[in-house]
Amino acid sequence: MTTDHPDKGTSGEGVAGGRGAQLKHTGLRPGWTTGACATAATTAAYTALLGGDFPDPVTITLPRGQTPSFALAVEERTPDGTATAGVVKDAGDDPDVTHGALVRSTVRLLEPGAGVVFRAGPGVGTVTRPGLPLPVGEPAVNPVPRQMIREHVARVAERYGAGGDVEVTLSVDHGEELARSTWNPRLGILGGLSILGTTGIVVPYSCSAWIDSIRRGIDVARAAGRSHVAACTGSTSERTVTELYGLPEDALLDMGDFAGAVLKYLRRHPVDRLTICGGFAKLSKLAVGHLDLHSARSQVDKSFLASLAAETGADPALTEAIATANTGLGALRLAEAAAVPLGDLVAAAARDEALTVLRGAPVRVDVVCIDRAGAVVGRAGTAP
Repeated sequence: MTTDHPDKGTSGEGVAGGRGAQLKHTGLRPGWTTGACATAATTAAYTALLGGDFPDPVTITLPRGQTPSFALAVEERTPDGTATAGVVKDAGDDPDVTHGALVRSTVRLLEPGAGVVFRAGPGVGTVTRPGLPLPVGEPAVNPVPRQMIREHVARVAERYGAGGDVEVTLSVDHGEELARSTWNPRLGILGGLSILGTTGIVVPYSCSAWIDSIRRGIDVARAAGRSHVAACTGSTSERTVTELYGLPEDALLDMGDFAGAVLKYLRRHPVDRLTICGGFAKLSKLAVGHLDLHSARSQVDKSFLASLAAETGADPALTEAIATANTGLGALRLAEAAAVPLGDLVAAAARDEALTVLRGAPVRVDVVCIDRAGAVVGRAGTAP
């Protein structure tokens, strides 16, 4: 556990702009990234190698200047001249899969001129596909955590008059199991978790990690030469689109509620074809221009659904029933019973909105609407 929390003198400066305002408004407690924990553990282990004692707590400096302190959960030495320190990750009030995980760093001295060499220990993944910020074969320690660790190694080396040439092996207890709940297997990061973070601070309920995963997924698909990707709102839509098109796993994007993130990134980094597949209700939100499909931030506009039905000649009684239906799916069932193709109409409107956001980028778009069982209830755009 950490000895200082980011809401004690750090959250205001540590999370700039709207995210900081969100924290202040909600009162939610931020936490620390795996990158910050790995930096703290490495600093403590290298200090012990050079100075003899493990600093506990160990203080580090984050990219935006905060100086949190971390208690050590592990202090180990080995006869072959390594030192290992471990920090338990505190994700604050964020529902982070790595909350409570033990992040370890084992440091070994290297020959002068070797610099800082990173290794993946148990529970830390290795990059196996191109398209990520790290080369294939490298441990999944992202660029900012690498830089943080290098800077702290240099500071410790300067304090003790050493060269700063070390091997840093990072591991996470049970990390391979935890990674199954992340994007890592699909992105080709195998064997465990990634060591992540750009500020060192986890902002509770932040959308940034998911959106970053969407971007990395597109990068991986492009690097693999995929010309057709599918953005899915969940596991059911993913299963449906796989059955329809037989796409490989690295062409599937877990869009969730973030339609705008997919479309805006593809606008700058296009692929030949995009399939958007999701539940009828969610895609009806995209059809009216919502780019965040979460129920807390956008609602199904049943009046819009009624207007679509009216355009096909639906009688006033049906359009009124659709407009007052309890749910979007309920409105769909009413239309289906009257042979009104409301699913196709929503798919077409969602496709039009997607093309509007793409702003002429060379991406062909088709949309597939499904019900809760995964059955296709509406389609628009490119044929299979």
